Amino acid sequence: MQVQPYLFFNGHCAEALQFYVTHLGAVVHVQMRYSDAPEPPPVAPAWREKVMHASFQVGGTELFASDGMRAEDAAMQGVSLHLTADSTEHGRRLFDALADGGQVTTPYAPTFWAAGFGMVTDRFGVHWMVSAPSV
Repeated sequence: MQVQPYLFFNGHCAEALQFYVTHLGAVVHVQMRYSDAPEPPPVAPAWREKVMHASFQVGGTELFASDGMRAEDAAMQGVSLHLTADSTEHGRRLFDALADGGQVTTPYAPTFWAAGFGMVTDRFGVHWMVSAPSV
């Protein structure tokens, strides 16, 4: 059995995927739009080019993503994605990229359990925890 996070971006999925490719080194494996479906999708015409389903990989983890069915879908809450960086400097770069246009909850800094740790909600509403293990 496998558990995979499925993220809903309320109309900004393609933009989010490109951001993660650029800043996290993500690799997009699949990106299907509602217009790709064999039957007319149950979405407004303006949403037909939005992302119905995507699969992307960050490090060794595969995640799923979608725009959802409409812009009014609920915001993301109650979950965080955690990135373990290779070094303190790598953690700082990841954190700063996610914080650009986002909201910092806990600034990236050394803690008693990690050489660097911070929490941030990115510009797409995804909450991240970034840490660099102690040496």
